[in-house]
Amino acid sequence: MPQSRELGRSGLHVSPIAFGGNVFGWSADEKTSFGLLDAFVDAGFNLIDTADVYPAWVPGNRGGESETIIGRWLQRSGKRDKVVIATKVAKWAEHPGLSADNINDAVEDSLRRLQTDVIDLYQAHEDDESVPLEETLGAFGRLIEAGKVRAIGASNYSAERLRDALKVSADYHLPRYETLQPEYNLYDRSGYETALEPLAREHGIGVISYYSLASGFLSGKYRSAADVGKSAARGAKVADRYLNPRGLRILQALDDVAASHKATPAQVALAWLIARPGITAPIVSATSMPQLQEVLAAAQLELDAAQRAQLDAASAEN
Repeated sequence: MPQSRELGRSGLHVSPIAFGGNVFGWSADEKTSFGLLDAFVDAGFNLIDTADVYPAWVPGNRGGESETIIGRWLQRSGKRDKVVIATKVAKWAEHPGLSADNINDAVEDSLRRLQTDVIDLYQAHEDDESVPLEETLGAFGRLIEAGKVRAIGASNYSAERLRDALKVSADYHLPRYETLQPEYNLYDRSGYETALEPLAREHGIGVISYYSLASGFLSGKYRSAADVGKSAARGAKVADRYLNPRGLRILQALDDVAASHKATPAQVALAWLIARPGITAPIVSATSMPQLQEVLAAAQLELDAAQRAQLDAASAEN
C-alpha cells in the first residue's frame, strides 16, 4: 500500500497520487468510471479530485456530471469511508465566483450530487478578487463549523494572493487554505517553483499538482509532428508548448531513467513529482484500466539523487 501523507495541517491523510475526476462523464462513461474508481481504491489510494464544473466543456453536458458519477459510485460501492473527496467552487457559470452566497448555494448542490453529507476538501477553483478574502474565508469557515466541509484549499492562486489569504485567516481567526492546487510538472516548473513553492513549504500547505504529465507530453506519446496529429484534442497544444529542444531533452532524460527502472516515462515523471519536497499528491487522470495501473505504479518507483538531478538538469529553464 502507498504511504499516506497529510494534506497540509488538515488532519486528512491521502495517498501520494490523486485521481483526477475531470474525465468522469467525458472520456470515461459511468460504467468505466465506476471500474476505475473501484480499482483505484482497491489498490490503496484514496484522494479523488473533482469540481462542480466538470466536465461542462463537453457538448451536451452542463456541468456537475463528474460529481454525479462519483456520488452514484459512493452509494453503490459503500466506500465513502475509504476515500477523501475533494471538489471545487468558483469556475462554473451556474455558480460563479467566491461570494458567501454563491459558496453557500454551490456547496449544497455539490453535496447533493456527491450523495454525501460532508466534503473532505472544498477548494476555491480560482481566485475572485471582486470578493473580500474575509468574506470568502468566513463562508468556508461556517461550512466547516456546520460539519459540511472538513478542510479548504485554493487552486490557481498567485503567491501574493495566497499570502494575503493566509494573513486574513490569521488576523480574523478563520480557517486557512490547507492545500494549493497549481499547474506543475517536469516541464512547467517556474510558475510554481519561483514563489508558490517556498510559500507553501514555509506554511506547511499541501500541494496537489495538476497537469502532472503536461497534457500527456511527459508520457512520451508525442515526439514529433506526426505524433501530434494523432490527437485532435491535445495535439495542437502539445506542439505549440512542448515540442521544442527543451521538451525533447526532457523526454530523453525520462527515457534514460525509465530504462534503468524498467519503467515508463510517465511513471518517472510522476515519481519525480512525488519525490519533490512539498508535493503531497500529483493529480493524474486515467480512462482505461491499463492506463490507471501504469500511473499508480509510479507511487512505488523511487528515484535516487543522481536520477532526480539528471531530470532537474534536463528540465532547467535556461
